[in-house]
Amino acid sequence: MTTLLVRNARLLITMTDAGEKIPDGALFVRGNVIEWVGDTAVLPPHYHTADQIIDATDQMVLPGLVNTHHHLYQSLTRALAPNSRLFDWLKTLYPIWVRMDGEAIYVSALVGMAELILSGCTTASDHLYLFPNGAKLDDEIRAAQEIGLRFHAARGSMSLGESDGGLPPDSVVEDEEAILRDCRRVIEQFHDPNPLAMMRIVVAPCSPFSVTPDLMRESARLARSYGVTLHTHLAETKDEELFCQETFGWRPAAYAEQLEWVGDDVWWAHAVHVDEAEIELMARTQTGAAHCPCSNMRLASGIAPVRQWLDGRVRVGLGVDGSASNDGSHMLNEARQALLLQRVLNQANTLKVEEALWLATRGGAQVLKRDDIGQIAPGKAADFIAYDLNRLAYAGAQHDPLAALLFCAPQPVEWSVINGRVVVADGVLQTLDLEPVIRRHNQISQRLINNETS
Repeated sequence: MTTLLVRNARLLITMTDAGEKIPDGALFVRGNVIEWVGDTAVLPPHYHTADQIIDATDQMVLPGLVNTHHHLYQSLTRALAPNSRLFDWLKTLYPIWVRMDGEAIYVSALVGMAELILSGCTTASDHLYLFPNGAKLDDEIRAAQEIGLRFHAARGSMSLGESDGGLPPDSVVEDEEAILRDCRRVIEQFHDPNPLAMMRIVVAPCSPFSVTPDLMRESARLARSYGVTLHTHLAETKDEELFCQETFGWRPAAYAEQLEWVGDDVWWAHAVHVDEAEIELMARTQTGAAHCPCSNMRLASGIAPVRQWLDGRVRVGLGVDGSASNDGSHMLNEARQALLLQRVLNQANTLKVEEALWLATRGGAQVLKRDDIGQIAPGKAADFIAYDLNRLAYAGAQHDPLAALLFCAPQPVEWSVINGRVVVADGVLQTLDLEPVIRRHNQISQRLINNETS
């Protein structure tokens, strides 16, 4: 079993309950598990002979960041419909997305995952709800396995087309029996319920305006029969709220409760428009939320009540959301935006640096129902990252590296270790040759947007 030693870190942040911030910190990994954490000066002698040694001088080491909501395929259609709100934005992009195939899903997943990893993300959940032209969830699962990202693949779905009163065109919806059948297939083929799992499956009907109540209810029951988690978009915009009231007679959160879509195995993306009673429902049922500040700003969806969630003990993590509604996949930037956005309507200390980092690590782990990631401690997964404090962006902020990480311009990682494997070394992704992938990604993007044949 291989061993790895990190030593001489300028600052090592554990994110454990004790909240240690260790100057001159060190950690030792055996296989894919952290075995020891402490001060470099008291490093046990037998750890000095590790198979690989990382000198983290002038670097800050912290747990890998956890992304709880994404649409990786959308990296193919960035910067489109730049002045649209959600519903108009979707109507612009649905006709483009329907032209994707399995290769498009696979290549865009590699690009999005590479962005995430280089930003500090070590675990991500992706919500894929379009499967045109033979595409499958398997396509992005293959990408995750190749690049080395810890992955929660959410098998999304859309079944309520325009002709039945839904938002998406009929060309992108699926038959509900086929959806449930494929959910069973991917759970049985790919889901790993064991601790330190690199791959888990999530059942994830897309949204109230794109699936029927029957599919929502049956999806929840299917997921619980297998013991997997549930995810959907909910209460993202005022338009969605109006749609739910006019179509179903309920506000989105109440509608979800009627369909068995609350509980500690459920998390909602966005939940921007929830009132005090609905926040209390989330807290009481332990229903989680994926906060996606950049996307919410880009689409003018509103500001989620993160401070109220935290005060009410709602499970909250961060998500970069779609690469076409954020136009980037930088988890450190998402933490920064979460920090700043909560201050817009409140006060300068509404969300503190430590809380924003908690959302990006421990909070995300809780949302995904993981107690083995999001912190640096013996027995936890060997997922951690390091940022070089000598970068230009941090000049003048050496007195407080932690504040620098969140307030200064977001930077890429110097090192990333996922499941004990070095995935980024000296700022370079080790598991993928990016140049040809980016070239092919741009070719596919151009074909889709211009409606060209391959």
